[in-house]
Amino acid sequence: MTAFSRALRAALAAVTIGLLVTLAIVVVSATVARYVFNSSFVWYDEVAGVLLAWITFYGSAYAAARRRHLGFDGLVISLPMPYRAWLFTLAEIIGYVVFAILAYAGWFILQVMGTETLISLPWMPLWFTQSVVPVGAVLFMIGQAASTPEAYARIRAGRSAEMDEIDEEIAHAKKTQGTGDEK
Repeated sequence: MTAFSRALRAALAAVTIGLLVTLAIVVVSATVARYVFNSSFVWYDEVAGVLLAWITFYGSAYAAARRRHLGFDGLVISLPMPYRAWLFTLAEIIGYVVFAILAYAGWFILQVMGTETLISLPWMPLWFTQSVVPVGAVLFMIGQAASTPEAYARIRAGRSAEMDEIDEEIAHAKKTQGTGDEK
């Protein structure tokens, strides 16, 4: 794994965790305000929805960087080598095309929004809250590109990411067996 790939994974993990923590704080605060103080935040529903969308897009970019998004490694590695490489390449191209279209559509929609703002927070521009669509799509493509060499090497070797994880867990279990250490 390259230094760029490690840095990208760490940055996306930090952003996603930060968004999760922020959403948890918003939800708990809104719940306390509603049930303890008999008051609610006007902006809660809108902001919680935006945060959930951000978690989805940044989390999917993180999943792409780790090759943990939807895939069918078992099907691909069951094929003979030339077909395995072709199918892997085709799947990569389809992924880039889909996310490039999503990035373009997201960018186009940002242009249409102009000066609109959130309804409950008139100082928050919609272009900022909805920028997650093109930014997240581009980050997904970058994450996929950063993880492609490692994934391609695994596919050529006839191994899936799950197989590698299982082997690591078995090695860890053998190493800790008898020492009394547990995970």
